[in-house]
Amino acid sequence: MSAIRTILLAEDSPADAEMAIDALREAHLANPIVHVEDGVEVLDYLYARGPWAGRRDGMPSVLLLDIKMPRMDGLEVLQKIRADEQFQRLPIVILSSSREESDLARSWDLGVNAYVVKPVDVDQFFNAIKTLGTFWAVINQPPAED
Repeated sequence: MSAIRTILLAEDSPADAEMAIDALREAHLANPIVHVEDGVEVLDYLYARGPWAGRRDGMPSVLLLDIKMPRMDGLEVLQKIRADEQFQRLPIVILSSSREESDLARSWDLGVNAYVVKPVDVDQFFNAIKTLGTFWAVINQPPAED
């Protein structure tokens, strides 16, 4: 049995991040949750550089990725991750308040696994995160290596 993998949450809104973390914890997931606030931090975490240099917890079980973030937005992060062979199997869920069709289409074109529009209603958002966390962290297993 492999070690329990991290859930990586990329969210610049402190309120949304706190709510997402609370929802994931309420779903009783054993996975540790790492919260980063922008796309540069996502890449630093994945490549174990900068403040994450030397981390030993491997690839996350899932990346929950906001689109509208400072320094580097989620779509740019998605493009960079999918261009790197070592991260092509990483499940990525866009979790965004954007309802723009262009964001949705671009996300799918870049290889996102799911796109969830953040509900405005707090309870709906909380329940959506719990469901996502349970699916991606527990049920969904990445394909076996060749």
